[in-house]
Order: sequence, then C-alpha cells, then structure tokens
Amino acid sequence: MLIAEVTTALFFVQFSSPRNIALLELRVMSSAVYDTLILSDLHLGSEISRAEQATRMLRENRFRRLILLGDIFSDLNFGRLTKPHWKFLGYIRKLSNPKRGIEVVWVEGNHDRGLSNVMSHLVGVKVYEEYEWEFEGRRHLAIHGHQFDRFPVNNLLLSAAGTFLHLQLQKLDFKGKAFSRFLDRLNARWLRLSTKVAAGAIAHARLRHADRVFCGHTHQATFTERDGVAYYNSGSWTDFPPTYLTIDSDGVRIHEYRKADKDQELAQADSNVAETADESGFLEEADYESVG
Repeated sequence: MLIAEVTTALFFVQFSSPRNIALLELRVMSSAVYDTLILSDLHLGSEISRAEQATRMLRENRFRRLILLGDIFSDLNFGRLTKPHWKFLGYIRKLSNPKRGIEVVWVEGNHDRGLSNVMSHLVGVKVYEEYEWEFEGRRHLAIHGHQFDRFPVNNLLLSAAGTFLHLQLQKLDFKGKAFSRFLDRLNARWLRLSTKVAAGAIAHARLRHADRVFCGHTHQATFTERDGVAYYNSGSWTDFPPTYLTIDSDGVRIHEYRKADKDQELAQADSNVAETADESGFLEEADYESVG
C-alpha cells in the first residue's frame, strides 16, 4: 500500500504544477500516523471554546489512540452547546466506532463531573479517572490534573460559582472574547496552577512507576522533567493558539494549531490583549520539546 502511494506521489510531482506540488507536500506532512493524540480543556458549552478548530484538527491527523484529557465540557448544561459543539461530539462518536480501529479514551476533568454515564452512551466512549498504557517500553499515565490543585477540590461550591460567573461574563464580552480569555490566563497564573499540578503529577507518576505523565487543567502547554519522570501539559482549546500533544516513535511533541479561517478575526482580537503571534498560513506547528 505504501509503495503504491509513493509511486502515485512521484507521478503526481513529475506532471503537476508547483501549486499542486505544494498541496501534495501539505498532504504528506499531515500523513504521519501517531500512536496517541491528546487534547484537553475544550470546554464545550463555553463561548470561548474552539470546537470547530478541534474537529478540523482531528480530521487532519491520523492516530491509533485519542485521549480526551478532561474538561471537554464547561458544565452540565447541555443547553449551552452550539452546532460546532455537537459536531465535535458527533465526530468523536464516529471515531469510537470499532470498525475504525481507534481507541478513544475520555479522562474525567473537574468540569466533566456527573457526565460520565451520559457520555458513555452519547458518544460510545468509556470515561476514566486516570488512564495508563505502555508504548515502546515506557509506561504512560494520563490524568486531568485537578487532583493536584487543591482549590477546586476543597472549594467545590466556590469553584462552581466562579465557573458560572465566567460563563455569564463571556456573554457580555466583545466578539473576540479577548477579555474572558485574559481572565482565564490571569486566574491560572494567580493560583500558580502550572507549578502545583506539575509537582503533584510527577509525584503521583513516580508512585505509579510511570515514565511519562500527561495533564490538562492549567490551560498552559508545557514540558518539564524531574526525578526521571517527563511531565507534559496539553494546554487548552479556549485560547489562541490551541495546543495538543502527539506521541510516536520520535517522542512526545506539543503542537500549536494555527489555521487561517474565519476565526482569524477572533485570533487578532486575542493578540491585542495576550500579545500572541498573529494567525497565518495553513498549518504551523511549534515544538516546545521533543523527547526521543
């Protein structure tokens, strides 16, 4: 099969225009088959969720395992779900079809609580509190990360109230929702979520004898290594640029998803507040770290 594809590609290059060759190169770049793809913190039901981009990203990649690493929903109110949100869920259900041969795993986040039984039936995906698997001799552990952030654990009512207020603020925010995203980043930094979650996850991974541990929750994509454990955070799909993780024989990579589309105006509004890079090109990936 691979030989046939290569032969076709060579014939295509020999007799095609430069534009078609560029399209072929784009297709070849996105044809890698990952062992695992991880995304988290999509917050469906929130007006700052980038569900449409997340669905497109999944369609553009090939993988054997998909891990939804928590906080896929913003709260239990399905009435907030928009058409792009339902399309994302529909695509997850399609991926979970056994005929596709893709393992789809849902790891519960603090915003997903109470949805486990519903989601199992709705999209045909089993929900876990944490998930372990082995790949190329390494033990991997996926856990959302709120377990290592004591504030929402110890203050359930206050945390729920904060989520409600943030959702209401998004309705009053301007089109780009830049202020809402700015508050989200400010909240993470004020609570020092990244440091606390990383430290807790690494300690937990050592107890479970895991070589790599993957979390979400902080909305900040990052990598660090300590005490023989590699820690990765998958970031979020509420800010720009959204991020996701891939795992294959070359190691673990953190990708930024940048796609020129109708969200470009919203991304520009974000950049005015967050000083992020402007959106351009078809698909750009930034390597935060690569571990062989």
